[in-house]
Amino acid sequence: MAAPSRASNASWDPILLVSQIISMQTLHYLTLSVLIPPLLSIFAEAGALIFEGGAANVGMIMDWREMAGRPTVRGMQGEDRWDAYYGAWSGGKQLGSGWEEGRWDGRTDPMRGWVIAFSWMIASFADIYYLCILIRRPRFILDFALTLAFSHLVLTTYYSASIPTSFFFWLVIFAWSATTVIIAEQLCVKREMAEGLVISPPRDEADDLEMGELLRRD
Repeated sequence: MAAPSRASNASWDPILLVSQIISMQTLHYLTLSVLIPPLLSIFAEAGALIFEGGAANVGMIMDWREMAGRPTVRGMQGEDRWDAYYGAWSGGKQLGSGWEEGRWDGRTDPMRGWVIAFSWMIASFADIYYLCILIRRPRFILDFALTLAFSHLVLTTYYSASIPTSFFFWLVIFAWSATTVIIAEQLCVKREMAEGLVISPPRDEADDLEMGELLRRD
């Protein structure tokens, strides 16, 4: 009875589990940090990016409103919806305010959300590679991929101080999760089948080998 218990304890390694989760989350964000800034610099409106902290602002990764194409500004209570936007903020610092010439006019850049969404889908292929290298076991792929998505939901909610309410944001997260899980599981299954496949010689060849050994003994 002690042997199965030792085997069960050996398979449960909380330090390894936590390190894998942190590694996956870190690699995912590193991949996004490599993809998003240059793509935003090329395709997004430069003027709108200035009032959001620039293309390299951490909010482009951590704030769900950036992907949803919503303004990340503060408004005054009791005013009209569009007149309420009196400033653009990033990292606790006000980057622009009012309606003066040369300042933020309340418009958002819809291209920014598409660029961030596209970066997430490109990052899914990098995440597939990370899962195949770090996790390896097909039955664990779903757990780690959903853990990564859930952790991001918690972090983005904390960062933006609001629960994601954008249908587009949830659609991108679902597409990323489905792509990552399906492809990574298939690749891991194929690898396990290739590594565990033992090729035996044809039956006739095996019989000839056995007869040859008998003849040598005689």
